[in-house]
Amino acid sequence: MPIHPYIPNSDPETKKQMLDTIGVRSAEELFSTIPEGIRFRKRLDLPHPMSEYEMRRRIEQTLSKNATSSELLSFLGAGCWPHYVPAVCEEISSRSEFLTAYTGDAYSDLGRYQALFEFQSMLGDLTSMEVVTVPTYDWATACGDAARMAAIATGRHEVLVPRTISPERLSVMRNYCGRVAEIRLIEYNPQTGQLSLDDLKSRISSKTAAVYIENPSYLGFVEAQGHEISDVAHRHGALLVVGVEPLSLGVLTPPGEYGADIVCGEGQPLGLRMNFGGASLGFLACRDEERFLSATGHRLITIAKTERKGEWGFTYVLPERSMYAARERAASITGTGAALCAITAAVYLSLLGPQGLRELAETIMQKSHYAMKRISEIRGTKVPCFESAHFEEFTVNFASGMTVRDVNRALLKHRIQGGQDISGEFPELGRTALYCVTEVHTKEDIDRLVDALQEVLK
Repeated sequence: MPIHPYIPNSDPETKKQMLDTIGVRSAEELFSTIPEGIRFRKRLDLPHPMSEYEMRRRIEQTLSKNATSSELLSFLGAGCWPHYVPAVCEEISSRSEFLTAYTGDAYSDLGRYQALFEFQSMLGDLTSMEVVTVPTYDWATACGDAARMAAIATGRHEVLVPRTISPERLSVMRNYCGRVAEIRLIEYNPQTGQLSLDDLKSRISSKTAAVYIENPSYLGFVEAQGHEISDVAHRHGALLVVGVEPLSLGVLTPPGEYGADIVCGEGQPLGLRMNFGGASLGFLACRDEERFLSATGHRLITIAKTERKGEWGFTYVLPERSMYAARERAASITGTGAALCAITAAVYLSLLGPQGLRELAETIMQKSHYAMKRISEIRGTKVPCFESAHFEEFTVNFASGMTVRDVNRALLKHRIQGGQDISGEFPELGRTALYCVTEVHTKEDIDRLVDALQEVLK
């Protein structure tokens, strides 16, 4: 690499001094722990050193190859959904007292702690849980934490989950549990998608730490057996863990009211843009019991009375002095950016209020069901695959000779982004896509999708 005038470590002498300081002979030694089989041995095709202006132009040219949801009509969800973000959300979260207060301790950043406390309080009301932790990265990490938390709290080493779980969340859950618990899959009813109670009853045992369900499920349908699943789990001394999309709680019963012990979910719909898959916001909530609190591994913010009558102060609990410093040895991990996302979510929830949340959830259900009805009228489709109520997502099966990939490529010519291809994830469903309809989709948008599908599938 040529010497760059504004990058000191490109100078050979500077490189040598840096290597001498840390006690290694070459930069190659720094990568000795990486297995040879996955190391890239070719030369990287890197551009020559550029000026700031040249670099900006190059990056803009590269980014221009992408198409955003403002340029395409998108019906893609599957864990990151298109929702409207009120301007005030970003206005408040971009204020310097929040945006720059990315770290600190109990003696500083009290405004940030109050905002996080409000976030936790509203999520607690929404899920009907008594404790909500400081957030983590996304739903996947939150459900991984929840499963491991259940194993630690019960002293058992098995977690039962439905086969309709998101494959990405299942992967993270297995990763997080490691040697702590084994993840076992429960079958589902092929007509309704609902968890098979018979299979659950045959598999649950004294080894089971928890039963995990998603409501709504990854495939969009509402799991209507919450009370029954809770009863089965609790009769065997196991916990019920529920994963939720929070906007659905505007119309669905809160998990705490049908027996959930731990609740996790994805807060991206609460005022956060999609941003190519992030930022996301995983949340974790539980009942106020010592066995759960000691197993969370996450930070907690609450309030307590002070020595001055009528005044309250914030209590900040960090299970480990620094989960960041512990790195891979930490019980859990989160990022400082997650706190800013939580503050944005608090702004969003406070704007909506209970009535606004209900109206929004009803609007989403009405629009998604209209879309299901219209698409089901297209010859060669089955919508949805399951005979159950759905919230904002639903499955579309294509019985024609076209694969989902072919359909989505054809839709792009109409400036439409189709649903998530789940043919590989759930081969038993055939050529099936997962479509998402929210409050941002108008009747005209849905009709445009239907017209395009009719043309593509004819």
